[in-house]
This record gives sequence, structure tokens and C-alpha cells, in this order.
Amino acid sequence: MKICKLLFLIVCIVSCKDQKRTEILSESKSNSTKINKSEFQTIIESNNIKGSILIYDLNNNTYYSNNFKWATHGNLPASTFKITNSIIGLETGVIKSDSTIFKWDGEEKWSNFWEQDLVLRDAFQFSCVPCYQEVAAKIGAQRMNEYVENLQYGNLKINADNITDFWLKGDSRINQMQQIDFLKRYFNDQLPISKRTKHIMQDVMLIENTTDYKLSGKTGLSNSNNQYNGWFVGFIEVKNHVYFFATNLEAINNKIELNDFIHTRKEVTLAALKELRVIK
Repeated sequence: MKICKLLFLIVCIVSCKDQKRTEILSESKSNSTKINKSEFQTIIESNNIKGSILIYDLNNNTYYSNNFKWATHGNLPASTFKITNSIIGLETGVIKSDSTIFKWDGEEKWSNFWEQDLVLRDAFQFSCVPCYQEVAAKIGAQRMNEYVENLQYGNLKINADNITDFWLKGDSRINQMQQIDFLKRYFNDQLPISKRTKHIMQDVMLIENTTDYKLSGKTGLSNSNNQYNGWFVGFIEVKNHVYFFATNLEAINNKIELNDFIHTRKEVTLAALKELRVIK
């Protein structure tokens, strides 16, 4: 009888925490301003693609998008999960440090960049799938589920059978609003991770560091039923302002060449940031 009462108490505590967490996230989003930007739609259509560009102005708590409905639709995280995979790898010790080397096995890979030994930053920037499959396998399904839950990252379906590809195919999903929420909590030191991990990730995620801005993030690409879906997520720091972005795109009947589609993810996002006059 005492055991039953104890179990009931534990369930109640966990449920209350989950409810409180949901209420906080909902309150944060409900207090924000959403502005439709038809200019973003023009940028997308001019590139023979469809999808949504979502930009969040942290200082003014304002979202900008051409399609907020698309922004709440879940998609496979693809290689944007390398952000989370890196964090969990560092937190568990599977990735020892930023100087950890991923050894090439000598076999031919999808990308020539993967056919060499890579340190963590290069494995991340070159989006080395085999490198991160190795990391995920070493983390294991149980620990991966625990960390993903604690980090509140999307709605991922992880088990022992799909531990090396759950972010690339299957039923795992995350939407653009969730991507930005995760990145915002990362930036504001609201994730349950060490300062060391945060410091390493700052370097790993850095794409450009100019006199005008600092750009950090990750692209992602998945192919489901012969339909390419592409991501570009991250944040840009301009003086004392921070803008988060999550772009999700699809090729219209795959009329665009894959190489062009790969470059378009970043190009349309930067074009949207220019439209908002975040950058020149």
C-alpha cells in the first residue's frame, strides 16, 4: 500500500513538472508578436521551392514568417540533430573534447569531405553522417531518450533498432517553432548542460564571424518518398541584438537540382535577414 502511494506521488510530481513546463512555453509564445512577411514568400517562390522561413527577434519577442502554419508542422530533424547529438555526446563523454578525432574507415562515402579523419568541428561543419552515427550508437537508445527528454527537443522516436538513423528517417519530428525554442534556451543558458559543453558548441556551430555579425547554426537534409526536405537553423548576433531562425523547405516536384537545393537553404535565410535589415 505504501509503495502504491509512493508511486502515485512520483507520478503526480512528474506530471506537475511537465504541465508547468508546458505552461511556461505556452505563455512565452502567447505573449510574443507574430508578423506575416509576404516578402519571405516571394524569396521562396523565386527559387522554385516551397516552405517557410521563420525568424525570431529575441530583443522584441517577435516572430516573422511567410507561413506560420508550415512552421508548426513537424519534419524529420535530419542533420540539425547534430547540434543535439554533439551536446549529448559531450555531456556523456562519448565525445571527449573538441579535439576528438573521428577516424575514416577507408571506405568510399557519400561526400569526399567524409573520406578523411575529422575533428569535432569539421565533422559537424561537413555534416559527417557516419561520424554522428558512431556517436549515437555509443550513447545508446536509453541514454539518448533520457537526454532528448531533458533537453525538450522535438518529438523523437528512438529505440535500439533505429539508434543510428532516427533523425534521418522514420517518425521522429520537430517543427520550426520547436527548433527556435531549443536554440533560444541554448543561447540563454537554460539547457541542463555544462558550461564546458556550451563553450565547445559555440565554436562548433560558428559559421561566419564578420565585423558586422556572428552567424551560428546547422543545415539538414532528408529524403522521404523521393521528396527532399531541407533545414537551416541557428542564430545571428548583430551588435546587441540576437535573431534566431529556422528555415524549412521542399523542392517543388524535385524540379530543382539537389546541389542548388542544398545551397538555397542558407541563401533564402540570409535574403530574409536582409529583408528585415538585420544584415546588409
